[in-house]
Amino acid sequence: MPSSTSADSTRDRIVAAATAEFSQHGIAGARIERIAKAAKTSKERVYAYFRSKEALYRFIAEREMALVAEATRLDPTDLPEYAGRVHDYFVSHPDRHRLMTWGRLEFAGSTTDAVTQRTVRRKAELLRKAQEVGQLDTAWDPIDILVLVNQIAMAWAGQLDLVDAAGDQVRDTSLTARRAAVVAAVQRLFPAAAATTNDLA
Repeated sequence: MPSSTSADSTRDRIVAAATAEFSQHGIAGARIERIAKAAKTSKERVYAYFRSKEALYRFIAEREMALVAEATRLDPTDLPEYAGRVHDYFVSHPDRHRLMTWGRLEFAGSTTDAVTQRTVRRKAELLRKAQEVGQLDTAWDPIDILVLVNQIAMAWAGQLDLVDAAGDQVRDTSLTARRAAVVAAVQRLFPAAAATTNDLA
């Protein structure tokens, strides 16, 4: 019988291999055989930990969602800098952006996983509270604020090649300029406000 440490190590290798596989091939295109080979284990062992390919993807996607939320930290009083952090995260981790995009494409219309649901509801509640104390325009629905800010923040994830494609039409080709554009766009829509309460954290 394998030790607990050995079992944990095998599971970690499976998760790492599956993360790379799903990022590259999506869910439908991913193959358990390749995941098992990359993880130096067997298909049977993969299925012993995760009952299906879809269950394995959902586990990884939920973990990634939690990591993103921790790394970017929504601050409803400073949405421009929050957008900058989201931009930084996904430009630095294009594989993780692809991973999440595959799920939205292939699981469209299916039930949202529990981690995503909790994360979205928590962020929407933070935005609603900021509106209540006058830090955000109440004309916006909190979910619209969240989606618009995230979409602007992720605008350059996976498509920085467009800067080269535009050639001499780009005044500043640096990644710093792209980040500045993201922050400025969100600032115009949702200006940063001085905090008036300690209850938003």
